[in-house]
Amino acid sequence: MKTRPLKVVLVHEFLTQYGGGERILEQFTQMFPDAPIYTLIYDPLKMKDAFGDRQIISSILQNLPFSKQYYKWHLPLMPWATEHIKLPADVDLVLSDSSAFAKGVNVSKNIPHLCFLHTPTRYLWSVRNEYVRDAPIPFYIRPFVQPVLSWIKRWDYLAAQKPDAYIANSTNVARQMRRYYDRSPEKIIFPFVELKKFALSAKIQDYFLILTRLEPYKRVDLVLEACADLKLPLKVAGNGSMLSEYKTKYRSAPTIEFLGRVSDQALPALYAQARAFIFPGEEDAGITPLEAMAAGRPVIAYGKGGALESILPGITGEFFYEQSAAALKGILNQFDEKRYNQKRIREHVKQFDVSIFTQSVMQIVENLISQQRSKNGS
Repeated sequence: MKTRPLKVVLVHEFLTQYGGGERILEQFTQMFPDAPIYTLIYDPLKMKDAFGDRQIISSILQNLPFSKQYYKWHLPLMPWATEHIKLPADVDLVLSDSSAFAKGVNVSKNIPHLCFLHTPTRYLWSVRNEYVRDAPIPFYIRPFVQPVLSWIKRWDYLAAQKPDAYIANSTNVARQMRRYYDRSPEKIIFPFVELKKFALSAKIQDYFLILTRLEPYKRVDLVLEACADLKLPLKVAGNGSMLSEYKTKYRSAPTIEFLGRVSDQALPALYAQARAFIFPGEEDAGITPLEAMAAGRPVIAYGKGGALESILPGITGEFFYEQSAAALKGILNQFDEKRYNQKRIREHVKQFDVSIFTQSVMQIVENLISQQRSKNGS
């Protein structure tokens, strides 16, 4: 007897810009091609390339003024909007991937809810003070920010109790889950790299590479400062709120080039021909270092967070342990890419191939559905 395909619903916070979380979601849509995506806010102009052919259902926030451009200003409404997302009742599984609100959707008791957790909500727990300090918040709103965040933090803890099971994207996140949410993951599954998309290059050019969203917490500023001071060629790929400011500040730095968004077609060669990839932020996991290593290039990373779980110092990259331009300059000054073996670097990341990621997630999905069916007596 032929079994029917699994009926799955996907839940994701925002579809307003493309990053590592959206890469994970895109893979989930490959695994479950008929699954609709429920989200708080969807910007089709920015996300049509990745999700334009998917059924996307957005929340009531979608209809508010300037919701796509300034969605962060609707933060106080997001818990309410999340709880008012109406999910179908005739599905086998709700699969959320969350770094903030998605884990808090209401799901029928007879439907299992699996959450792939990218991180406990950073601006509520791990970097709250830094977030409030650095966010471009008008002075007349600042007095209200801490009380609002305290209220959302209480909601976030309760929301974290809703999923039936979790996947953590790193040991680092699993540790934070236990600390902040009193929850433990079913399994730790590190993000993936599509090895077949990347290849080694016989020709290495004279530039360092950084690829990320240009936001304050990504710490691109220290890479720009270090490379400008040392007059080292640096290619900066990615967009974000800081792009204009960075361009203005470093317009007279001849070795720094801003590329904006790089196409998927051009990205493999950009990785493969760089002297090294620089990863300066404290991230909970990190897909871009895996991609750089899949192309055989070493990674220079801040030695904290998820980078410690994917980079082998002296073999696939190097760490700097103080998050400063001075510490990074110390590494760049003595960096010699010829010390690294491209084939060995690529061999290391085979354990993170997308096929292994998919197999690991599917095993948990099937086990969770089987357990629920046993409870339901079906």
